Amino acid sequence: MSKVSLETPAKAEEKVSPLLKMVLELGPLVVFFFANSRGEWLAAQFPVLAEMGGPIFIATGLFMAATAIALAVSWVLTRTLPMMPLISGVVVFVFGALTLWLQNDTFIKMKPTIVNSLFGAILLGGLLFGKSLLGYVFHAAFKLTDEGWRKLTLRWGLFFLVLAVMNEVVWRNFSTDFWVAFKVWGTMPITILFTLSQMPLIMRHSIETPDDGKAS
Repeated sequence: MSKVSLETPAKAEEKVSPLLKMVLELGPLVVFFFANSRGEWLAAQFPVLAEMGGPIFIATGLFMAATAIALAVSWVLTRTLPMMPLISGVVVFVFGALTLWLQNDTFIKMKPTIVNSLFGAILLGGLLFGKSLLGYVFHAAFKLTDEGWRKLTLRWGLFFLVLAVMNEVVWRNFSTDFWVAFKVWGTMPITILFTLSQMPLIMRHSIETPDDGKAS
């Protein structure tokens, strides 16, 4: 039966190539950046977009549309919706709608703060109750010891909170164009570097499965 789950089943995951998965995850952000930087040109080419407002509002509307398309494609290919993209998508729709309705870009600027704070609170809150929730999301990709999952969950929880603080500092102290550029070209590289920096921990706490032994 089709369902929304915390993880993508292995068979469903195989249907999505790494390149397509990257496009689905980064595509909406690229659309957001392009629409904000070329908002006036888009409004001239497609007058209906001008009704949304200035470039940031056009970018917000197209960001919402791109996010919906990415989720729909993911659903069609896997018949599941991973929890983290789903939560992020819901916040995009809610805060994006408020941005367009009230013509106030504060809402879309706060979206990363809300999402990252929520993820950080969920992961760190789970640890308080003895649950390494990151393991439920990524256990299909990694097999780690309980200590490994606890450490990785703690690090990611703190990292999400750092991202939330960084977003607040940037949008409150810099221009909208700078914030959009940082959201795309700053946050993503930082996240990739942080992910790569966790590989030593993952290697130290990896568990070799019987299948791994046979493969070797």
